[in-house]
Amino acid sequence: KVSERVREKAWKTYESLSAVDGALAYNKKKKETWGVCIFIVAIDLDEMTFTFTELLKSISISVCTFFQFLKEVDVNMDTVSTKVDSTVSRLKKKYDVLLALYHKFERTCGLIYLEQPSSEISAKVSSVLVLKNYWITFLLAKGKVLQVEDDLVISFQLLLCVLDYFIKLSPPAMLKEPYKSAVAAVTVNGSARTPRRGQNRSTRTSKQIDTDTKVIEVLCKEHDCNLDEVKNLYFTSFIPFLNSIGIVASNGLPEVEVLSKQYDELYLKNKDIDARLFLDQDATLQPDVIACSQLERTPLKNNPDEELNLILPQTPVRAAMNNIQQLIMILNSATDKPSDTLVIYFNNCTVNPKGSILKRVESLDHIFKKKFAEAVGQGCAEIGSQRYKLGVRLYYRVMESMLKSEEERLSVQNFSKLLNDNIFHTSLLACALEVVMATYGRNASQSDGTSAETDLSFPWILNVFDLKAFDFYKVIESFIKAEPSLTREMIKHLERCEHRIMESLAWQSGSPLFDLIKQSKEREGQADQPEPTSTLSLPVQHNHTAADLYLSPVRSPKKKASGPPLGATSTPDAQPAVTPQTQKPQKSTSLSLFYKKVYLLAYLRLHTLFFRLLSEHPDLEPLIWTLFQHTLQNEYELMRDRHLDQIMMCSMYGICKVKNVDLRFKIIVSAYKELPNTNQETFKRVLIREEQYDSIIVFYNLVFMQKLKTNILQYASNRPPTLSPIPHIPRSPYQFSNSPRRVPAGNNIYISPLKSPYKFSDGFQSPTKMTPRSRILVSIGESFGTSEKFQKINQMVCNSDCQLKRSAEVSAAPKPLKRLRFDIEGQDEADGSKHLPQESKFQQKLAEMTSTRTRMQKQKLNDGNDTSASEEK
Repeated sequence: KVSERVREKAWKTYESLSAVDGALAYNKKKKETWGVCIFIVAIDLDEMTFTFTELLKSISISVCTFFQFLKEVDVNMDTVSTKVDSTVSRLKKKYDVLLALYHKFERTCGLIYLEQPSSEISAKVSSVLVLKNYWITFLLAKGKVLQVEDDLVISFQLLLCVLDYFIKLSPPAMLKEPYKSAVAAVTVNGSARTPRRGQNRSTRTSKQIDTDTKVIEVLCKEHDCNLDEVKNLYFTSFIPFLNSIGIVASNGLPEVEVLSKQYDELYLKNKDIDARLFLDQDATLQPDVIACSQLERTPLKNNPDEELNLILPQTPVRAAMNNIQQLIMILNSATDKPSDTLVIYFNNCTVNPKGSILKRVESLDHIFKKKFAEAVGQGCAEIGSQRYKLGVRLYYRVMESMLKSEEERLSVQNFSKLLNDNIFHTSLLACALEVVMATYGRNASQSDGTSAETDLSFPWILNVFDLKAFDFYKVIESFIKAEPSLTREMIKHLERCEHRIMESLAWQSGSPLFDLIKQSKEREGQADQPEPTSTLSLPVQHNHTAADLYLSPVRSPKKKASGPPLGATSTPDAQPAVTPQTQKPQKSTSLSLFYKKVYLLAYLRLHTLFFRLLSEHPDLEPLIWTLFQHTLQNEYELMRDRHLDQIMMCSMYGICKVKNVDLRFKIIVSAYKELPNTNQETFKRVLIREEQYDSIIVFYNLVFMQKLKTNILQYASNRPPTLSPIPHIPRSPYQFSNSPRRVPAGNNIYISPLKSPYKFSDGFQSPTKMTPRSRILVSIGESFGTSEKFQKINQMVCNSDCQLKRSAEVSAAPKPLKRLRFDIEGQDEADGSKHLPQESKFQQKLAEMTSTRTRMQKQKLNDGNDTSASEEK
């Protein structure tokens, strides 16, 4: 099936791989290497004359193994193009989603259908046929309804629609409870289970649709799925899909062959994965145990018999449903309109912003709904509308929290300038929607311990609202601090958005950042830098709010004997900060803070890469950092339409070159690829000149070296440039404890931060469902269950005295623990108080656990200057 042109170029690629250093691995895997070469070239030349599954079967390799081998093959920067990288990324996301959904599908069918139904059921309706029918119908629906096929949540909701449809066609004798009763209830209400012979299916469907919600309600309740969202998808997308494919009934079930043939057309058109093979447990689709390793588990128990009580990671679908439930639960109490408190703030403004705010929310609603439908599928416009409504609730909620905080900080109530700022409102709403979209949009990838993002994740929202990344950045930190209910995962996501803006998005042509820098340099000549190096060793001021950043600088300064605290500069209707007698124009707070954060991020990145490559040459790090920092400050135009890491790698290579340290770009790139949150495109596709891109080596030779040659050569002399100070490294303002912590003197008793703490069910809050293997856990505030469990935990705590005495006799210095140990017994407790002697040991432990959790929550918002913390990956 491969064309002659592809075959010739693939052979050249194969020969080049066989000639590289350490090519023994490729020679041992000749067939696999040849298959990978064909795949690479076919994508580059747009001549995919075969499907991905056909290729996997030809070289007898699984999806996971293929991706891993492709990564190994990419030893040179030009072996695998960015085009191939993006294709592989799309394939991997789709595979991860399909794998997660198929496992969920199998388990769910096992809960719905009896393994051995009664003899009255026809032999034709076998479990194998049922599974095949349902799965192929789902694959066909997914392919026709969704354009974004790596959307785990909408795909799962569509799967529930398929299950609902088939359950209602199934004989009740096949079903387990509660599905059997739900189907019986539908029949009692007067709807036939199966269509009469010759009756038009679409007519029957439209008649039944109003009453047949019993089954879908049961499915949603069993899977903690939002009923309104699933019903909406059923009516707007699934029913039109059924009508469009013209299903022909046979014993109340569609013909498998007809559905399979239609899916075949879809699969051959996409040329990717034949997901029907999941039904056959096909070797090409089996996950690689090593590549798909699970997340780190809780601490091991001393007793091997208790191994079963380890908490296993949640399945991707369960994790997604829990995150969504938590978000919906939080926003159920919020309103779609400004609250009474917000209206008071609006009325206190010199110019009341309420009208413009409502008008803006309405106009952006239409834009968002349209763009969402274009991205996901035209039938999914209403789903976009539902997501937007959640975003608006969060937007009003956070706005109110921000204004309350500003009022406390400044003792003013008139926020007219801020609340009439269009960019502020658009950014705040975009941030709220990003939280909603990211909560729904995490796909099923868990092979690297993280959840990959879908195409609807950041920076998609910036394009939808035509918002500049630099403007969006200004609201992130205040948003996080204003919304205490954000999950740790979501805080990390927003922090990653901030990093992406600082790395590249804020440096794109057309960004307001360049105008700010230009104004800063023109203010008093080149001596006035965006952020002087003298301030690098000072802490980043995290008490700046969104108001500071959106409104700075806003007015000419006035002389005052004493000004407000630093955080109050440039805030609405507040007095400006103290300025020198010369009354020089006020410096931009947003630019100053942005540069400080960029320097911090840049140094932490450099330090991580340096540690991997040049730990034997510690004297080089300050030199590399000085060149790196000099470039960002004085040659900032090199960052235009480029990436922070490109300047970092070039700085490292340049200093090593001038200091005669042998470090090739190939080695730098190999180490860089292993860092978290990196992209192959960063070093494979670098802007050389207008609309011309090449590898980072070409960029270094033609652009970076030419611009900084004089400066780089100074490092070879006996009088090198003055070294830039190392940035002060604070604890992340968003960082809070995430590891389980050991209770004082406890016997393997740990306390963990609350994750997805609530399950939204039946209209009230309750602790999240635990897995069968997590039954040893006890949630404070909940009944303990059986007396055996209570006795077991009490015994574990009481035994801790003996263990402490034994350890004290053996050695004065206890063995270091992997996790942080709090105060040892005999000292003050975690909250500084001592317990009364009449309290039981267990009561003491509960009090310690409670106070420890309180400390952990306080730590969440702590923005102290802990120099020991490093960037959170």
